[in-house]
Amino acid sequence: MRQVCIAHQRSLLLPPCGQLMVPRAFTSRLSQARAPSILSRNIPTRNTMICRVHMDSSTNRVKLVKLASSRAAAAVLALLAVTCQGRAVALDPKSAAISSDASSSGAPMPIYFGNGCFWGRQKDYIDAEKAMGRSQADLSAVVGYAGGQQKGPQGQVCYYSGPQDALYEKLGHAEVVQVELDGSKAQQEMQKYADVYFGQFRKTPFGMLRLDPQDAGPGYRNVIGIPGGITSPLFRVLQERNVHGMKLIEGEGNTYDSRGKALEGDRFNTVFIVDSNKLPFYQAEKYHQFHDGIGVPFPASYHGLKADLERSGKIQATGCPESSFFF
Repeated sequence: MRQVCIAHQRSLLLPPCGQLMVPRAFTSRLSQARAPSILSRNIPTRNTMICRVHMDSSTNRVKLVKLASSRAAAAVLALLAVTCQGRAVALDPKSAAISSDASSSGAPMPIYFGNGCFWGRQKDYIDAEKAMGRSQADLSAVVGYAGGQQKGPQGQVCYYSGPQDALYEKLGHAEVVQVELDGSKAQQEMQKYADVYFGQFRKTPFGMLRLDPQDAGPGYRNVIGIPGGITSPLFRVLQERNVHGMKLIEGEGNTYDSRGKALEGDRFNTVFIVDSNKLPFYQAEKYHQFHDGIGVPFPASYHGLKADLERSGKIQATGCPESSFFF
């Protein structure tokens, strides 16, 4: 019988950190996904120890290496199966989100924020990253589209100058900025990002209004994507930093009914919280990156960061037209 290396917390198969081999009988519903022959992932074990799953296909063994303990780990359902052929498979994507404070490795954790036009918002997050002490090489804020359930036929999600069947708003997405959390201090960094986000609204007698209310519609709606959505420990941070009491509601990703009405549309004083594992980020075209704000020019030093992020691979070609026809 073929053997499969598996780390399966829900079935409580994880022993103390060490060697593990499990028969294939425990790995029903496996779906194939590409991964290197040597794979490292962080998962919480049943004794709340955080271990790194390290599998070497040359030996057909998986090793759980102890990293750190975490009080939150016991509450997290994380599944990771690693076949002895060196492929990673997620058995249950809903429970695959790992606690934001459950890793001491410092691995980056991407999240995204949307509220209106992403041009000016990107600079706000770049400024926040600099205030955290990040070097220019560690800056991560890029603009894109997220919060929808669909993508174009070629896997593209594009601006209005792109193919009609790949337009981001039609596919249910909103304009967002993606940033990365340092896994070793995710809670602290999330607090800073959340302060930036909730500071991007103006108080009115009726609730909180976006800085650019003229940009209206589902493509500009308020949305935050974090791994696990409202089940994530990061959601508690959002609740704590939501000092003006905006409505934080669970989102499943925008779609449209038979009349064309958005099911998760642009709602005043409301933020949709979605699971970024289920609703991934799609990078926007290069010409949107490090753009001036609406009627607000930014310095050349800011625009120059675009080339740095391109060289580092954080900004890549998307397959969408690189046309600035609209601007």
